[in-house]
Amino acid sequence: MKVVMLGNDTKEEIEKRLQIVASAGNLSRADGTVTQVFESNNDYDKNLKLARAVVGYGHKSIAEHDYIVFALEDVTPIVEQTIIGYRLTSFTIKSRRNVDFRNVGFYVPDFHDKDGKVLKNNKTLQKQYKAYMQSLFDKYGELVDEEIPVEDCRYILPYSYYSNIIMGCDANELMRMTSDMLHGKISHIPEIRELGEKFEAMIKENAPYLTRALDAEAGKDYYEDKYEFLDEMVPQTGGWSGRKVETGVLLDGVNMTDYTKLADWKVLCHIIAARYQVSLEDASELLHQLGDQDSGIKRRLMQALIHSKNQRELEQVIFSFEIPISLAVLTHITRHRMHSLLVPDFVPLWDMGNYVTPDTVAKNHKEEYDEIFSNNELMVEDFKKQGVRDEDLVYFYLSGNACNIYTTMNGRTLEWISRMRCCNKAQWEIRHIANSMVEQASKVAPLIGEGLGPYCKVMGYCPEGKDSCKARGVVVLSKKPKTEGNK
Repeated sequence: MKVVMLGNDTKEEIEKRLQIVASAGNLSRADGTVTQVFESNNDYDKNLKLARAVVGYGHKSIAEHDYIVFALEDVTPIVEQTIIGYRLTSFTIKSRRNVDFRNVGFYVPDFHDKDGKVLKNNKTLQKQYKAYMQSLFDKYGELVDEEIPVEDCRYILPYSYYSNIIMGCDANELMRMTSDMLHGKISHIPEIRELGEKFEAMIKENAPYLTRALDAEAGKDYYEDKYEFLDEMVPQTGGWSGRKVETGVLLDGVNMTDYTKLADWKVLCHIIAARYQVSLEDASELLHQLGDQDSGIKRRLMQALIHSKNQRELEQVIFSFEIPISLAVLTHITRHRMHSLLVPDFVPLWDMGNYVTPDTVAKNHKEEYDEIFSNNELMVEDFKKQGVRDEDLVYFYLSGNACNIYTTMNGRTLEWISRMRCCNKAQWEIRHIANSMVEQASKVAPLIGEGLGPYCKVMGYCPEGKDSCKARGVVVLSKKPKTEGNK
């Protein structure tokens, strides 16, 4: 694992970032404009003392003005899934849709017992683990050589493979993430704890005003498992509903669990209320009156909103979904940050017999593909029998393994997801999921539904330029015309 801070790590830059944070902490009490306060806060020692004090009072938001970008090299998808769970974190991940991953290498953990002690047969287990992981990468390479799309071959990649990430977040979010990695449940995964230790060292060097606050987080009981009492009450059999995704994504696999009642009407009322500064009650009455004059007024209003740049009104309604999804595609939906996403923990291990099968693989390799997942389950059970704890077995998850995720989003986020993921060029599994979300939302909010879908369907053009699939015979946007300013 290699963690590198990209930029902002020189002495001058560290002092400048601290000056910004201290100015934010001093702004509410100091006379003058922002620039005047900033220019007056030019003493490093005083800035450090001030920032430490303000953060110590609990006003950690000043650290949100300190933005840090990292390069994470040779980390596993376990790290990926941990990071993307922090909503205020920005990230870009090396694509498995386009890059051949057969030679990227993989992580080899030490194997521990339930008490956290390295097992006596650790070396033997590691040898067995390495041979098994290499066999999966070899099979992946064989599928790639058969010219099966890389994005489909990746479904058999184990979660041990090395990935590379650019990650950016503010210092407050970094501190929260680091505290979880050092003291939370995820700290029991050694790779996660190692990353937390590296972040901690970087915070102490590059954001020293947070050191005391970070140290104070150690031992806080709110990082402990508060739901442990459930384990004795709930039968640990799993799969109670019997809902599985075994041979591809079914369009009815997505389940809309909740939505804003009368969503269309509420959005339209908010349009009128905001425009004319009236109450929602008055806006509703006015909408009734307008409807008597123009039978198409509701559709005209919604279409005007869909084609506008400011769509805050769509944020006033919500849609909730339960979504069966593969680990391979989970990152596709997590890239959309403005929704509340709940993903199951990797520990304890969940049902590895639940997986998604790409059609391109199933065509000639269905039996072999099923055997890979079946053998993977057997391998995990074998390691468990040898005393290995679940935290060290997370690397056996295959990218095709599926789980249920839960999300609640407003109408604007749903619209944006539909623009990107209903497109013919979107990955096939996320496209099926997005189309199903749109289909279900459209049934309860048909006017909003008319504005959901890919650019070509809703907007009448494609922003992909020459890379467009050229569906629907729509206008394809060309490059920006050359002007004096962009030649």
